[in-house]
Amino acid sequence: MSQSKKILRLWLKKRRIRLSPTQIIALAFLGIILVGMVLLSLPAASRSGESCGIRPALFTATSATCVTGLVLYDTWSQWSGFGQAVIITLIELGGLGFMSAASLVVFIFRRKVGLKQRMLIAQALSLNDMEGVVRLQKWVLLGSLAIQLTGALVLMLRFLPQYGLRQSVIWGLFHSISAFCNAGFDIFGSIQPGASLMVFNNDPVVCITLMVLITVGGLGFFVWEELARVRSFKKFSVYTKLVLITTAALILGGAALILLLEWDNAGTLGSMPWGQKVLNAFFQSVTLRTAGFASVDQGALTDAGKAVSTVLMLVGGSSGSTAGGLKTVTFMVLLLFIWTRARGKNSVNVFRRSIPADKVIDAATIALIMIVLAFAGAIVISATSPIAFTDALYEAVSALATVGLTAGVTTSLSIPAQFLIIIFMYFGRVGVLTISLGFLMGDKAEERLQYAKTNLLIG
Repeated sequence: MSQSKKILRLWLKKRRIRLSPTQIIALAFLGIILVGMVLLSLPAASRSGESCGIRPALFTATSATCVTGLVLYDTWSQWSGFGQAVIITLIELGGLGFMSAASLVVFIFRRKVGLKQRMLIAQALSLNDMEGVVRLQKWVLLGSLAIQLTGALVLMLRFLPQYGLRQSVIWGLFHSISAFCNAGFDIFGSIQPGASLMVFNNDPVVCITLMVLITVGGLGFFVWEELARVRSFKKFSVYTKLVLITTAALILGGAALILLLEWDNAGTLGSMPWGQKVLNAFFQSVTLRTAGFASVDQGALTDAGKAVSTVLMLVGGSSGSTAGGLKTVTFMVLLLFIWTRARGKNSVNVFRRSIPADKVIDAATIALIMIVLAFAGAIVISATSPIAFTDALYEAVSALATVGLTAGVTTSLSIPAQFLIIIFMYFGRVGVLTISLGFLMGDKAEERLQYAKTNLLIG
């Protein structure tokens, strides 16, 4: 071997790239999206037998992997059985995380889970440390499988009398996985293309089953494990208590506001009997937790209804779950901080515990990033597409919080706006996770240099 080759090999060895767990997660999601894009761009993936093109395939693959649900085409009308299988696989991988799939292989072959793998699992599940991470991963896999199969069975039995065995099984599995993973993709287009769940908005079995799946999927894997292990609200951790209380308050409060604002709106709840109004108000409140199924026409919502929906979408589900958004506990920490400061106090307390100041700052940082991006994105969408700012904001928040609801404007997006939505969906699923994990698991470096303090007028 020549001297130059030896030098080059030595240089490459020293320059070997070492990726952090968060970088591995981000690249893995990107890899899954690109593989999905290639598969969906194949002629076999389209119902027409012709390739849909790279851009629509990339948009759909990103939406499925990031469990968003925004689509350029009706899922049933555009995609063949193969294409739908690719989409639901991407949803499962994106919802539970690629580390869950990798862990399943490890558990099946009884391989030892090393330190690096434990770190990756902990970060994928949004855990602060690696204690009990393998046990929790097993809970995630077994619990997810059991919940999705149960939901699929209930839906299948409901569809069976009217739609036959084959279609009932396919619909049950597809929509159970999509609901649990908070994805919002549906294949009800064979009844009415683009109608989403509006074709079943008078069916309590379908609506309630999907609501339960969405809610359970959005609680978070850590909360599942603690609910099964502790089984006493008084003994739950502060985090689990906050998740349960905030989730219940948002669902009940959201449903009440939607009922109030949309009661007489003929385009949404106005033409329904009162029982159906209540059912669909609750469904709207639950699906805004980042699920994306639409039981009423989102474009027909009143401006006040869209405003409430936008806030609920932005909050989203809980950390370490299949849901996106700002997250419930982050939202509650901000409310507690505001309440504390409004009373002239400094310490943020809840359940006789004090929340560290750095956690409050982390929550405020994530919230500010999300809000700034949402408004900036809405401005870009409104400026480049024939869309009103309110609907553009609805679309931007829906993508950023990985919700998937739309006011009916996704197909009207310009090409630059479509790429912005793709970036927002990826950031909403991976970027927020990476930033949050950086806060949670990163060691705070001490400042070597401190400047003299100054006083400013605030407020």
